[in-house]
Amino acid sequence: MTRRASSFVRRFAPEPARDLCPDRHYLLCASAGTLRLEAQGQAWLLPPARAALIEAGRSIRVSIPRPATTASVLFDTAWVPPPPAPLTVFDLDPLAHALLAECRAWGEADAPLTAYAETLYSALAAVAWRLAREPSPVVVPAGRSPELRRALALTERRLTDPVRFEDVADAVGLAPRSLARRFEKEAGMTWRAVLRRMRVAAAIEHLAADEAPVTDVAYAVGYSSLSAFNLAFKELTGRTPTQYRASFRS
Repeated sequence: MTRRASSFVRRFAPEPARDLCPDRHYLLCASAGTLRLEAQGQAWLLPPARAALIEAGRSIRVSIPRPATTASVLFDTAWVPPPPAPLTVFDLDPLAHALLAECRAWGEADAPLTAYAETLYSALAAVAWRLAREPSPVVVPAGRSPELRRALALTERRLTDPVRFEDVADAVGLAPRSLARRFEKEAGMTWRAVLRRMRVAAAIEHLAADEAPVTDVAYAVGYSSLSAFNLAFKELTGRTPTQYRASFRS
């Protein structure tokens, strides 16, 4: 592929994690469904409201928990500057959505881009690079040690239950104090802070997947109070759940 930029759409069935290492700067988006990314000891959900900008040669792990459609762009490394960071996940704005949609008219064919198409891709790169300077705060640790990874997986599976830290510690074979130290050392935050981020991340996935009422989403991710859910969601994302869902459709 010799073009300066190229866009492509792919449809995927659910599949387990696999490694991805692009040879060009990669703007990865989900136009439907949700992707899960893991790199640098952290994990992100990627619903249609978000995108990931991945530097060429950087390896990430990608899994697809539900059927998903991706709409992504590859940029020639000699045509655009390096991304602001090796990997950044950020919220898309309406302009980025519109440029992504317009660029799909010039897919993977080898025919040279027209001047108009190059202008569109250049504008998309400028917008994406700008947005990547403000990464999304809704990220959860992936964990390094087997114990912490098990604790994170167990916590995520029990989001809808009244999960207790002591039960999680017992399940992974550590004293609560020892597991708390693991969270502080490996995750840089408490278990309760991780739980809160996991619930907000799961809520984003629900909001992207269907039109269920926000109250139902709050209950589905373990909140018994809509006000508490709205507060936690807005503190992490800067928007209410309703506003965040609306941004998917912009």
